[in-house]
Amino acid sequence: MSFKVGQTLTVVGVSKPDASDFSVNIGQDEDITLHINPRFNAHGDENKVVCNSYQGGKWCEEVRAEGFPFHQGQEFKMVIDFTPAEFVVTLSDGSKIHFPNRIGAEKYSVMKFDGDVRITSFGIK
Repeated sequence: MSFKVGQTLTVVGVSKPDASDFSVNIGQDEDITLHINPRFNAHGDENKVVCNSYQGGKWCEEVRAEGFPFHQGQEFKMVIDFTPAEFVVTLSDGSKIHFPNRIGAEKYSVMKFDGDVRITSFGIK
């Protein structure tokens, strides 16, 4: 399965009741072009959504989103629109994160979910 320019990825999940953080990752091979990391209490952050990319074995510059519509033990939804220049992530409360397509590919084949979360559905349209 791959995620291509012009498509929308919808992710629905539930964080664990005692979650510290989790992440949604989109990339290719070992590189991650979009890392979305809601942090309840992790890495020195509390109730923050941090986005980043991982290229060539190192993390790039973080982008921190405004607001935090996540709650431990509750369902969330992320809708990720993929344009040639950026990813537009719409969170459960309707807030949006604009994150650049730093790797610049038109198609990504790796989607990973890590941390204190259970993904209940995801789909690409």
